[in-house]
Amino acid sequence: MKIIETGIEGLIGIETRVFGDERGYFFESFNEKTWKENVGDLPNFVQDNESMSHKGVLRGLHFQKTPHSQGKLVRVIQGSVLDVAVDLRKDSPTYGQHYKMILSGENKQQFYVPEGFAHGFLTLEDNTIFSYKCTNLYNQESEGGLMWNDPKLNIDWGIDHPILSEKDRFYQDFINFVSPF
Repeated sequence: MKIIETGIEGLIGIETRVFGDERGYFFESFNEKTWKENVGDLPNFVQDNESMSHKGVLRGLHFQKTPHSQGKLVRVIQGSVLDVAVDLRKDSPTYGQHYKMILSGENKQQFYVPEGFAHGFLTLEDNTIFSYKCTNLYNQESEGGLMWNDPKLNIDWGIDHPILSEKDRFYQDFINFVSPF
């Protein structure tokens, strides 16, 4: 496991060690001992989720408010995404800043998005399978989000007209946002 520094406290990229040969490949997507040695405190993962999306689908920017806030360890099993996390922690020196990375079935990289961040991703290929471990159970009443294309956040998604859910079309702008974190 190799840590990819993001410049935002708690937000880390993870490069996994992949063993490949003529049969295919093997890698550990999660190992408690390795996590503790490389990252530190182990999050208590309580829910795993998986989604499949077509090229051009943008899911986000989502978060869950306390006491149901979630940390997420995300990865792509098949296809690729542009993955984005935005720091929503009011007292953080990087409040409102974002970090992006490409996750793919090929590069096997992972992204740990702790509690206090909005998270979203844009699928770059058809039939992309996205998987994530969560530190808290989903709670519909605690769900929140920000506009994916908010000018204040200035995230370059590389697309002007992504495919959005109805919910993602009407999230709040960052200027009027009051962070629950």
